[in-house]
Amino acid sequence: MSDPLVWLPFDPALLGDPPGGLRYEVVDPTAHVPGSVEDVRFYVTPYAVGPGVADVLPRMSRLEVVQTLSAGVDNVRGRVPDGVTLCNGRGIHDTSTAELTLTLILASLRGIPQFVRAQDRGSWEFAWRPALADKRVLLVGYGAIGAAIEARLRPFEAEVVPVARRARDGVHAIDELPDLLPDADVVVLVLPLTDATRGLVDATFLGRMKHGALLVNVARGAVVVTDDLVAALHAGRITAAVDVTEEEPLPARHPLWDAPGLLVSPHVGGASSAMWPRAHRLVRDQLHRYAGREPLANVMSGDY
Repeated sequence: MSDPLVWLPFDPALLGDPPGGLRYEVVDPTAHVPGSVEDVRFYVTPYAVGPGVADVLPRMSRLEVVQTLSAGVDNVRGRVPDGVTLCNGRGIHDTSTAELTLTLILASLRGIPQFVRAQDRGSWEFAWRPALADKRVLLVGYGAIGAAIEARLRPFEAEVVPVARRARDGVHAIDELPDLLPDADVVVLVLPLTDATRGLVDATFLGRMKHGALLVNVARGAVVVTDDLVAALHAGRITAAVDVTEEEPLPARHPLWDAPGLLVSPHVGGASSAMWPRAHRLVRDQLHRYAGREPLANVMSGDY
């Protein structure tokens, strides 16, 4: 009997110490699906999880594990066959996404986009801007990335209010949001996309936010109702910074491009030099667990 086959999106040499007793192939199923697809036991998806990444799953008749390189699994979870273990990339993007979140908050509050535009015009435009210090920041979603964001926020002398699906010590439940939103200066979305969170940030949610508050979305675009966000921005009620949008890439003439008070980054939360070393470590450790028949990390529960 041949060794179990592992599909990787990168050279196995990058793992440093890949376990023996496994076969490795470097495959991008969105570009080419080799005949070995029926033999795959352990599938590490490419970082960019497009439709083609999940399209191959029904053809993997011997599949045992799907390991994503993203924290969110919304693009694959409905396609994973029964009996196959799904693991996410928890821990890979904590550092990168937390850094970008702080960047978006600080850039938005201190008016960096306006300063850059003034620089392009050769115009010196002095302005007073709000600081992050003394602000109340509502973290909607408090997993590993949320905790990493909190750790970076606290040295800026901001008050951090964590919110998760369920209440626990020091963390509010998500059903408390209506009472928490009016007092928040910054609202950061870092929760997974599920049936319960899709469209969570709608006109009602935005209407409860403090006038002039900043909304930051580093979660998934579909957590926010885009038309409602555009309306709130044009009304001047809030400002926003988004790394994710419902439609990606964002089309050239999309209303978000012209919305006032909005900073857009092109889904680069995990796209930094910090990502790949952490991805390689996680995959290496998971493969050692798999080869040693030990429990895997980051196993997603049935409700994700």
